[in-house]
Amino acid sequence: MSIVYVIPLFGLIALLFTAIQSAWVTRQDAGNERMQDIAKHIAEGAMAFLKAEYKILTYFVIIAALLLGYMGYSHASSDWTIALAFVIGAVFSATAGFIGMKIATKANVRTAHAARTSLARALKVSFTGGSVMGMGVAGLAVLGLGSLFIILKAYFGAEANTAEMIKTIEVLTGFSLGAESIALFARVGGGIYTKAADVGADLVGKVEAGIPEDDPRNPATIADNVGDNVGDVAGMGADLFGSYVATVLATMVLGVETTSTDNFGGLAPVLLPMFIAGLGIILSIIGTFFVRISESSGLNTSAVQRALNMGNWGSIVLTAIVCYFTVNWILPESMTLRGHEFTRNGVFGAIIVGLVVGTLMSIITEYYTAMGKRPVKSIIRQSSTGHATNIIGGLAVGMESTMLPILVLAGGIYGSYALAGLYGVAIAAAGMMATTAMQLAIDAFGPIADNAGGIAEMSELPKDVREKTDILDAVGNTTAATGKGFAIASAALTALALFAAYVGVVKANGYDLEDAINIYKADVLAGLFVGAMIPFIFSSLAIRAVGEAAMSMVEEVRRQFRTIPGIMDGTGKPEYDKCVAISTEASIKKMMLPGAIALLSPILMGFIFGPEVLGGFLAGATVSGVLMGMFQNNAGGAWDNAKKSFEKGVEINGEIYYKKSEPHKASVTGDTVGDPFKDTSGPSMNILIKLMSIVSLVIAPTLAELHRNTPAVTDAQQEKVKEMVQKAETASKPTVKL
Repeated sequence: MSIVYVIPLFGLIALLFTAIQSAWVTRQDAGNERMQDIAKHIAEGAMAFLKAEYKILTYFVIIAALLLGYMGYSHASSDWTIALAFVIGAVFSATAGFIGMKIATKANVRTAHAARTSLARALKVSFTGGSVMGMGVAGLAVLGLGSLFIILKAYFGAEANTAEMIKTIEVLTGFSLGAESIALFARVGGGIYTKAADVGADLVGKVEAGIPEDDPRNPATIADNVGDNVGDVAGMGADLFGSYVATVLATMVLGVETTSTDNFGGLAPVLLPMFIAGLGIILSIIGTFFVRISESSGLNTSAVQRALNMGNWGSIVLTAIVCYFTVNWILPESMTLRGHEFTRNGVFGAIIVGLVVGTLMSIITEYYTAMGKRPVKSIIRQSSTGHATNIIGGLAVGMESTMLPILVLAGGIYGSYALAGLYGVAIAAAGMMATTAMQLAIDAFGPIADNAGGIAEMSELPKDVREKTDILDAVGNTTAATGKGFAIASAALTALALFAAYVGVVKANGYDLEDAINIYKADVLAGLFVGAMIPFIFSSLAIRAVGEAAMSMVEEVRRQFRTIPGIMDGTGKPEYDKCVAISTEASIKKMMLPGAIALLSPILMGFIFGPEVLGGFLAGATVSGVLMGMFQNNAGGAWDNAKKSFEKGVEINGEIYYKKSEPHKASVTGDTVGDPFKDTSGPSMNILIKLMSIVSLVIAPTLAELHRNTPAVTDAQQEKVKEMVQKAETASKPTVKL
């Protein structure tokens, strides 16, 4: 069992690498005094938001922990330690977001200064900043899960295939619940903040006043740059931390039910996903050294995209190779889960399926959102006939973009199940998420580059500097979209695994719930429809929150343009702090209702209508949420890059159009609509469906106890049955006398 103690070491290695990379970024030149002053305003605004958000979330964590602790004391099916696991998960998730935001506010100004030298130097600084976040998130996740598993296993005295081991894993779900809860509020709150500022800045600055993006005369520009950090960095860090933990946990839960005879006390199926996650960190660290471009590569997006792809694909290929040896080392030849027998070769095949699904999802998402591809070009062409046709084109692209990913996802589910049953589906998701550290590093470099461009503009650096940061930003838009596509695919597989785990936990606690819930029952079908509705109402609240906050931002920017003398000729100083305060207040207030819906709806469905109706509810929410997430992420990404295409000029019907042209103004409108799609409600879908599944898994033992329709099997009864079986086997053997 010494392998158990190796797992937290992987997390410590990641955190050590994080510290080394962070120190390197800090040592880089931060530029002139003007650049440092702007970066200081951005950092202070980001810290002020996190302080306000975490203060509110502290109250939530305390109340939720007390309720979980009470549930653990009052019901024999649970344990009070789930409250402790919840608090640890919440703290680790918040820390992951904080680490990412802290380094991003250092890397942005250093990237801007590096761009004065070369594009290669700017890429190195921005990607290194992103890798700090990626390795920090993965390291905290593996360290937290591995350490907590060791502690809880010792506390309960758990061994494989015992009630104590089941309780150990059930308590671990509290860690995942804490992580996903913080992730949801961080993602929604940060998304509302950043898009309220972004939309307000665009509508008044670019559309009405005709000034460039990130112009220092725009009062909302500091709030916009702060938003890149709190939404796309801190929120994304907490988001991916929660996704990472939930994926590994879902496989562990099903691993507990898996019967195997192995060299790890029967715990091989439980240990494998944690070990793969740890190995993924090492392979992601190796992958970071592939992300390089030469000084002579020229100013083009293809070289940067190719470098990032090399790092990503390198990590994926290495993971596939290493997983072959890992699976053959840890797993026995054959295992059984719920009557389905499968082999370790089948498990390895399922991991490969997960890696292929993740790669295909990234490629498909890149196609639908990248510059120069057919979908973005179609939106550009439709911008020539006005704002309405641009909106129509973007919506059509978003809807079309759901078809191929869903077919890939369905094929992945079918293939992984055929290879290794439900455990195969879960381990496919774990394999897909193994390179989360690299995925997040690529994802986080985008907001850093975006901030660098803003600092270059506000500091009035030479135009060639902004040209370099715009190249990084354009690639960052694509990588952000592919990262979100990757996350929603893993969320679908994880939600399916969590659903299977939910069924198993409910049945183990005395409720006879079929593996395939009967959707022809009226109450289950009703739950299915209610679940399918939740992602729509959640998206509505998130998008409406952005719209209302943006209205306040627009009014404030207009007021300052109107009342502050000399603001347009550069002699008057805008009141940046007023816009920062508007975004902060709006995001804190308006994140509460969507978060409450995600947390309370499965609880109400389960306690009022029972475990089976809750199962139908989860199925509906998962399918609807995956489609909504894909549609919104891809539509928003395509709109954004359609707008950016005008910066270098685009040809429409034989004529070249640039910034400030009528088609460009139409593309700005489309990008404005797409902003809350891709940065607020869209990326929240993957958290939403996993959070509701985890809440259901946490309350499953209590639900089964309250709605029990079969007698629970006690440990004493299980031992009695084993004793009777052994006696029967002994009696049936022939006696040989010598």
